[in-house]
Amino acid sequence: MTSVPAARWLGAALTVLCLALAALLLVPAALGYERYVIVSGSMSGSYDKGSIVFDETVPVEDLKVGDAITYEPPAGTFSQDLVTHRIVWIGADESGARTFRTKGDANPSADPWTFSLDGSEQARVAFSVPYIGYLLAGLSIPLVRMLAIGLPAVIVALLLLAGIWRSAGEEARRREAEAAEAGSQWTA
Repeated sequence: MTSVPAARWLGAALTVLCLALAALLLVPAALGYERYVIVSGSMSGSYDKGSIVFDETVPVEDLKVGDAITYEPPAGTFSQDLVTHRIVWIGADESGARTFRTKGDANPSADPWTFSLDGSEQARVAFSVPYIGYLLAGLSIPLVRMLAIGLPAVIVALLLLAGIWRSAGEEARRREAEAAEAGSQWTA
């Protein structure tokens, strides 16, 4: 059985871990960064699968070759999900619009498409945290989310009940001792 000090240390460590994770996810959002989970290996080496990238919004004209951006590939491509790839070429199409080509760092060749960005701003990777994305991806599963919220709540409730039970037992023992002491005073 775990001793009370060890259980308290474990509880404190888990609390600090949860607070650190919450800060990791909430503080960048409060500072204007958007977060994306890397779900493929195309950027391995820079942003491994399961990493979270935090993107800052920058003017499209500030983008340069070498920047990693998160964007939606053109219609008809392999994916309609957001992709984080590195800009490897910037040019212009027939109409003179600024056009980009990207490449995943782990891919042998550039993406087979070029594209223009519709808006005046674009999400560019500012920094990343490896492997925390697995946790976020796991939380998208309803059963995992229920366990992540429900299990700590049940543990807290059980610990509170154990504390109440222990306090009630100590109170009963104290009253018995007082009653026994008072009874021995009358018989003497």
